[in-house]
Amino acid sequence: MKPDRTAGRAPALRLLAAAVLAAAGSAFAADNPPVVTGDIKAGIEKHIADSVARDGAFKVTFEGRELSLELVRVHVEYLATLGPQSHFACVDMASSDGEFYDIDFFMHGDPGDMAVTETTVHKLNGRPYYLWQEVEDQWVRVPAATTDNALQGVLGGTDAFTFRYRATLPTIAGKGGCWLPLASSDAFQDVTVKSIDAPVPVRTVVDAAHGNKLLYLEVSPAESGKPIEVVYDVVRREKSAYPGDPAEAQQYLQPERMVPADGALKAAAEKAVAGRDGDLMKARALYDLVMDEMRYKKFGEGWGKGDAMFACNSLYGNCTDYHAYFIGLARSVGIPARFAIGAAIPSERNDGGTDGYHCWAEFYAEGKWFPVDISEADKFTALSMYYFGHHPANRFEFSHGRDLRPDPLPASGAINFLAYPLLEVDGKTQKVGTQFLFERTACAAKS
Repeated sequence: MKPDRTAGRAPALRLLAAAVLAAAGSAFAADNPPVVTGDIKAGIEKHIADSVARDGAFKVTFEGRELSLELVRVHVEYLATLGPQSHFACVDMASSDGEFYDIDFFMHGDPGDMAVTETTVHKLNGRPYYLWQEVEDQWVRVPAATTDNALQGVLGGTDAFTFRYRATLPTIAGKGGCWLPLASSDAFQDVTVKSIDAPVPVRTVVDAAHGNKLLYLEVSPAESGKPIEVVYDVVRREKSAYPGDPAEAQQYLQPERMVPADGALKAAAEKAVAGRDGDLMKARALYDLVMDEMRYKKFGEGWGKGDAMFACNSLYGNCTDYHAYFIGLARSVGIPARFAIGAAIPSERNDGGTDGYHCWAEFYAEGKWFPVDISEADKFTALSMYYFGHHPANRFEFSHGRDLRPDPLPASGAINFLAYPLLEVDGKTQKVGTQFLFERTACAAKS
């Protein structure tokens, strides 16, 4: 069993509920109808549904403007009865522009007859506006100190850096080929290839399945031990939900070699999304399921391949396994989802190496692609709301999709995913030593 995550996400709030409940004790328990978390959940969901029915969206006034929101998730772990007929609920909601708000509600009344007495925005994209603190035996809101998500690996706004992709060929005993990712610009990263240095001529090939660019080299024993280096200048922007073509999204419902259409995935997904309305709420339920079930662990054999069935059965692995599991679950209930891989650029320093590759995912709902990073959310649970709908600026994407099909195609067939080089010699794969190095440039604008 995994440890209780409530303490990591909101320790003061958990203590608030516990303290008030302990103080109230049996003073009100005997004179009022018993209230359970299910009653509070039903009460807040009814309040939101009634408001939506009247106005078409849930309205909250925040910083001088009116937000139009929809329900994503009720935090059942934070529901609490605070005193006689006094209750607390915390809810995740999303705006039409892809921002995520954590809303606190105070309610009054008995089961089946609860009215909301106060509504406040607690967090925007995981960053709190206030914290709970005990002052003279009472729990009150106090303004949150300026938070620096960089301490947990997140840079907002824009990041800019020079990136060096270095590989060293091993001893080569025959003839073969080597495929490397060649990063490209998109809506969230501007990529300039400064140089490509290799011991033999290279050519650019295209992955017919997803449109990725790759570098291809023909190698022989003469290239043993020789380096390959690609140097990029990169400007990367923080990613949030963005519009997507519904017809294109449909291709990301199709199974892949390591993410099959499987009955076990479908059963797990259907159980998790039962009672959830809309793909956004369903996706959040699947995100929570993966985060609650999986453990980040590199142990034994089978992990690191992005094998959805391995993840489903073992419930551990690295980022590829987390996101393969999520993608398989999402597709099994009709939510398009897709994979990408690259590198996470450290936020706490401005040069040096990175911790190998990192991968992430996106799902399609309500006409938009929503970024998610479940393995990072599992490491930094305070940012679990941020990583549902955002990727930070300090990222660099190499390639996207699974089962890549370049020309020439490796003897082993479609490439599972591509971050490190794929080297085949006489039809057999060999490991290539790889380093990722970066240096931030003066134009980086962090927030």
